[in-house]
Amino acid sequence: MAMSGERIPNNVELGSDRVLQRALEQWQPRFLDWWTGLGPTDFQDRDVYLRTAISVDTKGWATFDYVKMPDYRWGIFLALPDAERTIGFGDELGKPLWQQIPGEHRSTLRRLIVTQGDTEPASVEQQRLLGHTAPSLYDLRNLFQVNVEEGRHLWAMVYLLHAFFGRDGREEAEELLGRHSGDPDNPRILGTFNEPIDEWLSYFMFTFFTDRDGKFQLKSLAESSFDPLARTCRFMLTEEAYHMFVGDTGIGRVVKRTLEVMAELGSDDPDRIRAAGAIDLPTIQRYINFWFASSLDLFGSDISSNAAAYFANGIKGRPDEPRFADHSETESRLSIDVPDEAGGVRTDAVPMRNAMNEVMRIAYVEDCERGLVRWNRLIERAGYAVRLRLPSVRFHRTIGSWGGTPTDAEGNRIDAATFARRQDEWLPSPADRAFVKSLMRPVTEAGKIAGWIAPPDRGIKGLPFAHDYVRGN
Repeated sequence: MAMSGERIPNNVELGSDRVLQRALEQWQPRFLDWWTGLGPTDFQDRDVYLRTAISVDTKGWATFDYVKMPDYRWGIFLALPDAERTIGFGDELGKPLWQQIPGEHRSTLRRLIVTQGDTEPASVEQQRLLGHTAPSLYDLRNLFQVNVEEGRHLWAMVYLLHAFFGRDGREEAEELLGRHSGDPDNPRILGTFNEPIDEWLSYFMFTFFTDRDGKFQLKSLAESSFDPLARTCRFMLTEEAYHMFVGDTGIGRVVKRTLEVMAELGSDDPDRIRAAGAIDLPTIQRYINFWFASSLDLFGSDISSNAAAYFANGIKGRPDEPRFADHSETESRLSIDVPDEAGGVRTDAVPMRNAMNEVMRIAYVEDCERGLVRWNRLIERAGYAVRLRLPSVRFHRTIGSWGGTPTDAEGNRIDAATFARRQDEWLPSPADRAFVKSLMRPVTEAGKIAGWIAPPDRGIKGLPFAHDYVRGN
């Protein structure tokens, strides 16, 4: 049951633990200082039509109303417990779940929670200036919805740190507000979250590709034997789905508008399409290549002793673990292609436990492919033979077996000089980025939209696209 009347809405009986409640109430103003200082700039006094979670049931997790973002009710919510659930994988398979943290796993779980928690404020910081160039009020509202929910996900991780890790957890919670995206002295933990996102094509790519990595990380933690972490992540997944929807439909709307301009011009020439104020398909493809490769690195090394230990100890499972037949994986192996010393490729049979990151990455790639099917269907219906595609998983990698090994977009090995000479064929060039950024002009009138993107098929919660989603803009 949610206690939404408290300073911190929650369903964890926060009021019954006065020490924990006071600690979180002391953290709350520091969070609000961070939000007003490093959250969306210049929009804090606007009334935004937002969804707020006030409980985990179907009636309460998605309540819509106008709210000023600093007044948003960031709460702590865990999915309801499953009395039948036991440890679902690894060496402790079938044993009771942990309601408290075993001492031998304390540092590992703290590190995983801190790393996940660090991504949440990082993405808000990366996107803090995007509101100034929103292509419509609908998109501006969606940006703010994603931002406030990333803030709530930060609260979810901070609760776990405070509730289960004592003084160490409280110090880590402070550090989550002390690190800043792109700060040369105190950056965010993962490199992808230190890159500024200063235009909307990258934002849509981020929410499609990078938030999708977040989905798979959350799904793997939702299998954890540490039940409070698993339940926290299960509820976070209900909100994460919308973030990916924003990216999926955003890219689809960019493609749709490009196809409309191509039809108007009777041409697929990139220069003519750009001159007409749209983003040509080859540029969209290069952005796909960049963000897909960057997001693949977030899964970690394809052969990992840490991943093996997480699985063996019941700390982090595979997404949708129940669908697998073998939940111990002590004998099986996975074939993984790796670069060899002769400039070619060899296939290694890797123990399955050591290949858990790769198992998750394979499922991620399949999930990404479904988005491309939808975008390519638009292109096919428009009568064009070109198709958008994912590059090879070997391409432009910085982590794992293929990290630092130059390949072309199809995954063929090439030398570093060839990659340097041809990289603008595969990745956004400075000229590409400058062009995309030149299109970023704010549209602040309800029902209007920028010329480089098509309007959505429908609005929010049954409202029309032309609704005034951000008042006083």
